[in-house]
Amino acid sequence: MLIYPAIDLLHGRCVRLRQGDYSRETVFSDDPAAVARRWVELGADRLHLVDLDGAKAGRPVNGPVIRQIVEAAEVPCHLGGGLRTDDDLAAAFDWGVRWAVLGTRALQSPDWVRAVAARFPDRVVLGLDAKDGYVATDGWLNVSRVKAVDLAREVSDAPLAAVVYTDIAKDGMMSGPNFDALAEMRSAVELPVIASGGVCTLDHVKRLVDAGCHGCIIGRALYEGTLDLSDAISVASAGASARRAD
Repeated sequence: MLIYPAIDLLHGRCVRLRQGDYSRETVFSDDPAAVARRWVELGADRLHLVDLDGAKAGRPVNGPVIRQIVEAAEVPCHLGGGLRTDDDLAAAFDWGVRWAVLGTRALQSPDWVRAVAARFPDRVVLGLDAKDGYVATDGWLNVSRVKAVDLAREVSDAPLAAVVYTDIAKDGMMSGPNFDALAEMRSAVELPVIASGGVCTLDHVKRLVDAGCHGCIIGRALYEGTLDLSDAISVASAGASARRAD
């Protein structure tokens, strides 16, 4: 299983929110590029970046910082937050981002997501942020009446790289992932599923490996030191090797 340390950007700084609430931010660093280098030094071979300003504004905002992170890290990166047009995708890829994570626009226009996935095969990730199972958009400020699993099924025939599933209630709360919702998503589509939200112990990592998740994104637990990145990578790698041996 792949481990993605998260770097969430707000006003150019590395922060974490609780349950996506912009009023409940914790600033961890004024130098996100240095944070990226730190995770890579500890063994990360990929990163998950979120432009929180962009998610709220509906367009990428932290482009210069994102470019600095990609150049400093020298590992493949996801980027989500505010990517809603062809020009936004072109900009993200120009910054060196490997994968574009599409959430709000996927709900608004599934056909567009299919089209850009066909144009950039295996470089587009479906980002599904859910509250009580329903898709939330615009930086989690709005909750739709569309179920996350239904939207995933609707676009799952496109050449997407993966699905990132985030349970908003779990995000930043250090309470563990929503394993039931992840199992439902994995049974709904054949796309690789990446878990996000609440991962904070090695047991959580092991359970995600055992459940067959393709990857998991870890944020607050790494920043607060309750979970060691090197240990998480070791558990994920060992678990995946054991599954292959079986």
